[in-house]
Amino acid sequence: MSGPETANGHRRVLYVIACGSPLARHVGRLVDLAQREGWTVCVVTTPDGAKFVDRTELARQTGHPVRTHYKNPGDPDVLPPADAILVCPATVNTINKWAVGITDTLALGLLVEAQGMGVPIAAVPYTNEAMAAHPAFRAGLDRLSQWGVRVVFGDHVVRLHPPGTGERHADAFPWDAGLAALRGADRPVAPVG
Repeated sequence: MSGPETANGHRRVLYVIACGSPLARHVGRLVDLAQREGWTVCVVTTPDGAKFVDRTELARQTGHPVRTHYKNPGDPDVLPPADAILVCPATVNTINKWAVGITDTLALGLLVEAQGMGVPIAAVPYTNEAMAAHPAFRAGLDRLSQWGVRVVFGDHVVRLHPPGTGERHADAFPWDAGLAALRGADRPVAPVG
């Protein structure tokens, strides 16, 4: 399959933002799928997401360092600019902060800025049924959807699980769902609510 390219024929750049979920241990699967579609992939983690990923392996897989923190003033950007962003797995914490514009991490700063620049963004939350029941989370998903973020969430994507059982359900996670949403493919994207 030919990959996504810019008008000048260069491969498009996808930022994968991995949040603090045990599911992030497997984000290399998403990187592989995106690369097969022709994306140049860069991985950014939230500070808690960094606890779960193998930074060395992801850097080898992508050819880019894994970023977690804002760079120091005057330091060069080490990642190419993003043509699209996929937040996967997206946690309740990240969704809630993002939906109110908090930029206290590099990942959130990139999301808020990219949204303002019109960069296509998809988010695939992974959480348990208790966390997902919080009204701020549902309101955040609604708000992000209204702002054009392609939110891929609901039992048709991945069923919510009881607290403490997320790792048992990791193999059923649909790593391709966010990529499909970015493509505008027919994989169902549920209305939030």
